Amino acid sequence: MVRITMFDKILIANRGEIACRVITTARRLGIKTVAVYSDADANAKHVAMADEAVHIGPPEVGESYLKADRIIQAAANTGAQAIHPGYGFLSENPAFVNAINKAGLTFIGPSASAIEAMGLKDAAKALMEDAGVPVVPGYHGDSQDPDFLDKEADKIGYPVLIKARAGGGGKGMRLVEDPKDFKAALAGAQREGEASFGDPACLIEKYITQPRHIEIQVFGDSLGNVIHLFERDCSLQRRHQKVIEEAPAPDMPEDVRAAMGKAAVDAAKAIGYQGAGTVEFIVDGSGPLRPDGFWFMEMNTRLQVEHPVSEAITGLDFVELQLRVAAGEPLPVTQDDLAINGWAFEARLYAEDVPKGFLPATGTLDHLTFPEASTFKHGATRIDSGVRQGDTISPFYDPMIAKVIVHGPTRDAALNQLGAALRETHVAGCVTNIDFLSALTHHDGFQKGEVNTGLIARDADTLTPIAVPCSRCRALAALGALGLHQTQPPLAGFALWQPLARTAHLTWGEEEVVAKVAQTGSSFTTIIGDNTHRITRTDTGWDIDGSKVSASVVQTPGGVSVFWGNSYHFTVPDPLTVADASADGGDTITAPMPGLVKNVSATAGDQVTKGDPLVILEAMKMEHTLTAPRDGTIAEVLCATGDQVSDGTLLLALEAEDD
Repeated sequence: MVRITMFDKILIANRGEIACRVITTARRLGIKTVAVYSDADANAKHVAMADEAVHIGPPEVGESYLKADRIIQAAANTGAQAIHPGYGFLSENPAFVNAINKAGLTFIGPSASAIEAMGLKDAAKALMEDAGVPVVPGYHGDSQDPDFLDKEADKIGYPVLIKARAGGGGKGMRLVEDPKDFKAALAGAQREGEASFGDPACLIEKYITQPRHIEIQVFGDSLGNVIHLFERDCSLQRRHQKVIEEAPAPDMPEDVRAAMGKAAVDAAKAIGYQGAGTVEFIVDGSGPLRPDGFWFMEMNTRLQVEHPVSEAITGLDFVELQLRVAAGEPLPVTQDDLAINGWAFEARLYAEDVPKGFLPATGTLDHLTFPEASTFKHGATRIDSGVRQGDTISPFYDPMIAKVIVHGPTRDAALNQLGAALRETHVAGCVTNIDFLSALTHHDGFQKGEVNTGLIARDADTLTPIAVPCSRCRALAALGALGLHQTQPPLAGFALWQPLARTAHLTWGEEEVVAKVAQTGSSFTTIIGDNTHRITRTDTGWDIDGSKVSASVVQTPGGVSVFWGNSYHFTVPDPLTVADASADGGDTITAPMPGLVKNVSATAGDQVTKGDPLVILEAMKMEHTLTAPRDGTIAEVLCATGDQVSDGTLLLALEAEDD
């Protein structure tokens, strides 16, 4: 392909991983790039990668990445001819597109009218019905009266799914299985819809009890050509957010693929679509897939987070296609030119606390290493990331660290490659979901391709266990705590007629670990309780008690991490710090993460029962309900609606129990 001539410079109206992704393709094509950044992103990776960067405001997205006028002015001031929106933020905002066009610039995406047609789920479903695309039964009308919607849900039949009509990314979505829970769920979905999209309106759909989430990638050009680039299966989800995606979909019959592809192309043609888009379908997974067993959910009028798996199986660069189509070129391929090559997976690596219910986390990436990655070929690994070692995961933005993408000749080969890539991805400094992702790759049903959107929730106990470090792992951590995990100098000090020994103090969770370490020549002897291990460092890892071990030990500020199948993080206590033994004890509620207090439903003197909802905390635009830790009486309420709180902030206290 020849170099695009229309655009000499583009601005990327986004941040993080997707901004870096767009810059990579633009650089390959010889196109200069302009980044925008908030105060929180002044030293971010996407800023360092771009040819130029423009400051657009404070960390809050409403004062920076959602400020369309500042972004367009930055493009004009730097001489950029076009704006790439990435995903999220302003990527599906028709007013932004119109403003770009009015400024004489090009929007690298669909028209404002196409975005508007698919922007509201209720209107989009009506449009799809007219175009002959199958649609899930439900209520998509204008009425938002809770009593009316309650009756509509009864007509549809439970279980039902409440969805914010302007929603996406799982926000503003509630599954309701019991009619008595409907109104509370509706109120929560409306609050999230208002907070995330400025629109509280919701629609109601019949919930398919064994659903699969399969989507079709489409592309259109300005000449009216529309193609599909096959399907992705995004059924592995938790709280309606995708975790691992794959392409193609397991057990996809050719007639179903053809029917879904045609429906997606018909949907795109119905709105004169141009650029990259994704048509999402809910699919009946209770048995073999069939041509009459899928229904339109929504269309995302932008590039999807999971687009790399489709790039892998087609061999195409979707960002390049976006640029070419936006520049007025025809699509370089036809439907007949396309074929599926191999299999691909993408795992989303997040800073989140899985045992605490996947709560988003913050922290500094004290250590961050990935497996060797390259462009796609059979067995290849690709890492798309917007952060580097030393960067901070901010509470202001999505806590994604990276997308780990693999491609192999078969599904089994690609899944094995994904497991290996996750084992070779090491993160320390903040909690992540990497052990959870690794557990998914070993899940029996997932390995067999038996996936649906309920898999994670159904098997949560087996997928989210806390891996307990064995005594050999603790021994390695003790070496790390003493700085002996690298080339070992002799232990400092003096001992008469015996090996020199030191004691390492660590904690794992709430458990104290005390290890005595002695050195004899190039070997170490560790004693932890009743366990004694002899350890020698080798060129490829460690020899522990005569067995070769490929573990990695990393020191971090205040701790040490051992990467050995799972990730084990130990704290090295400051000997001058004395822990407060009287902390918590079930009498308080503290913020489990940084966030915004959305609602407080308790006052001092209230009698509460264990599990009663007391505080709703919003983080990353998702609501988290904090409940009473025990039966008792509210002593103090230390927060109010609208407060911005930090991780660990005391929010509410109960009266002490009588001895």
